[in-house]
Amino acid sequence: MTREEAFEFLDRTARGIAEMFGSSCETLVHDMGDPRHPILSIYNGHVSGRTVGSTLDILGTAKELDHDALVTDFVNLYATTPSGQQVKSSTFHLIGDGFNLALGINFDYSSLVYANRILVDLMSAEADLQSAMWHGGDSRLADIFDECLTAVGKPVNALNKRDRMKIIALLDQKNAFSFRKSVPFVAKRLQVSRYTVYKYLGELSGAQPEEADEEETDSN
Repeated sequence: MTREEAFEFLDRTARGIAEMFGSSCETLVHDMGDPRHPILSIYNGHVSGRTVGSTLDILGTAKELDHDALVTDFVNLYATTPSGQQVKSSTFHLIGDGFNLALGINFDYSSLVYANRILVDLMSAEADLQSAMWHGGDSRLADIFDECLTAVGKPVNALNKRDRMKIIALLDQKNAFSFRKSVPFVAKRLQVSRYTVYKYLGELSGAQPEEADEEETDSN
């Protein structure tokens, strides 16, 4: 493959990727055989503000790269442009006899960050509706807890980890954790920490393996 053929292939690939992923995706071809790595072609250059011939990198610097960087692919790395865009950047080299070209792909995901913040705000809620509508929610949670404790058949001070896990499982089956401040309530009644309640719930959901039986009586 000659240098002209390599450039034609990379330029065609860069153009196709830019068209496929839209205006937030900047693609370009660098001449990595030149220590200044000038841009030979670029699409959606508005992402970084660069044009053909520019020797600036995505970070806005014109530093000469060390030898390893001139021949090493970089895949899915984070970068911030001089104007503040958050970008995922990749570089792929095509090296042949007498040439070293590279395809650069820079995807600006700044708008997705803002969209995510809006979605988080839209999905957030202060408390559950059930507790807000029925002020007797706390007493109902206490009743559910007592039912689960009775099912185990031991007083709280005689419970081991397996017993507490069974109570947590029964409470979860009865949707007790949908009540407002249910975790602090259950932790206090079981005489364990809130962390322990969350850990038991995680173990029940398969998030981590169950540990050996142990006594956990921290009431923080």
